[in-house]
Amino acid sequence: MKINVLEYLDEAAAAAPGKTAFSDGADGLTFAQLYGAARSIGTFLAKRGLSREPVVVFMPKSPQTVAALFGVVCGGCYYVPLDDETPRLRVEMIFEKLKPRAAICVRETRDMIKSLGGGCAVYDYERAAHTKPDGELLEWIRGGALDTDPVYTVFTSGSTGVPKGVVANHRSVIDYTEALSGALGFDGETVFGNQAPLYVDACLKELYPTLKYRAVTYLIPKKLFMFPIKLTEYLNEHKINTICWVPGALTMISGLGALEKKPPLHLRTVAFGGEVFPMRQLNMWRACLPETRFFNLYGPTEATGMSCCFEVTRDFAHDEALPVGKPFRNTAVLLLDGDRPVTAPGETGEICIRGASLTMGYWGDPERTGAAFTQNPLTSAYPELIYRTGDIGRYNERGELMFVSRRDGQIKHMGHRIEPGEIETAAMRLDGVTAACCVYDEAHRKIVLYYAAPEELKLSALASHLRACLPGYMIPHAMTRLDAMPRTPNGKLDRALLKSGLNNDHRTEDAVNGRTAGDTARVAT
Repeated sequence: MKINVLEYLDEAAAAAPGKTAFSDGADGLTFAQLYGAARSIGTFLAKRGLSREPVVVFMPKSPQTVAALFGVVCGGCYYVPLDDETPRLRVEMIFEKLKPRAAICVRETRDMIKSLGGGCAVYDYERAAHTKPDGELLEWIRGGALDTDPVYTVFTSGSTGVPKGVVANHRSVIDYTEALSGALGFDGETVFGNQAPLYVDACLKELYPTLKYRAVTYLIPKKLFMFPIKLTEYLNEHKINTICWVPGALTMISGLGALEKKPPLHLRTVAFGGEVFPMRQLNMWRACLPETRFFNLYGPTEATGMSCCFEVTRDFAHDEALPVGKPFRNTAVLLLDGDRPVTAPGETGEICIRGASLTMGYWGDPERTGAAFTQNPLTSAYPELIYRTGDIGRYNERGELMFVSRRDGQIKHMGHRIEPGEIETAAMRLDGVTAACCVYDEAHRKIVLYYAAPEELKLSALASHLRACLPGYMIPHAMTRLDAMPRTPNGKLDRALLKSGLNNDHRTEDAVNGRTAGDTARVAT
């Protein structure tokens, strides 16, 4: 049984030293090169007195960045990944919270870190990666490591506007890697196409399984996700057979016709999660790739990544919701109404998670950690933590878990409790609508819907469709068509940006694309 994630790297380098591990399509590292660079970086850091502390890796996404991440762990520390697209203010807030003593950079990122001050030493990747490894020192570090030692801290958005750092240890990462790999059927022939940035937990789906199976991961350049035909050509060129993406990246391909014009020929596994995949778009993918396995994944960063999996093996109508399925091996899901378990089909409760995949909590924030990671109310004889996700779920008649909504995203309007997800799902049932986001204008007590659709889809058609699907009190007061929905760096809908664009007239601009949104109108209820 593994107790350290570096055991995956040791075994991969010994078994397949000359095989490419990570590549961006132009530049790559073999398992032997990755192993050597990681040991060099670990030696470099350890000889500078760094131990059991956060080390920032501030580099663009590349195979070398992956080596830096593992190098930090080799040195007995834990990595905090950032990249050159991280806004300066966010970097400042993270540094203020962490107060790190060291950062690994490249030329493009060095100046920003140096300008922050605060006593953080800035180390050049190339210098660290060419340090002669000290095998005796690294063996001593490994000998003192435990599976409860941190591997990384990733920063997610906080409700207060200050990023919160989630700390994961070796035990949770290993448990997640084994469970995810078994559920999705990865093997030595797997060729991953990575979409997620390296500074979010979503990239774990590729990083550690690549080592475990001696597979290969292509770090797909971000710019390709703006050009669906070029993106599918890239998938075909590199014979990529496995992708684990957010639905927004998949709907861009299907919604803009790339599936028919240039279908991805080698895909055998498509996994998605993080937000709702519009059923109409999923059905297009399944029709185009009938031999491909499709998986809906669900889980929070606080449980290392994904916790539940549903393989789509039956047909769903456009107006049906997709289950999130059943928990991974060695993970349990509790559906709680307060401290009471919910078991009846259709009854809702908060989704809570227990098991070895739980992370250690929030860096430097014991109060927030204590509020989210609580004693299991169903167990009183001994301490056992569960993570309260804040997500509302229910079981369907098949016993499959269904995601309903966010607990804190509920709208209270004119005496009614409204789930934005219900309005969004209704909108996406209309042919042509590829994405939807419902926000609430508290100042004017208005429900506002943003949706992505081609210009030829008339707003009046959507309004009529919604009136046929929803009760009157749920009909949006205003709707705005966008050419494309704004998204966060990891590909999820940027709800905060859309909400910040609200004004008296509900006339918004797509701040991401820098152009005025398409149709905007008030909708009579």
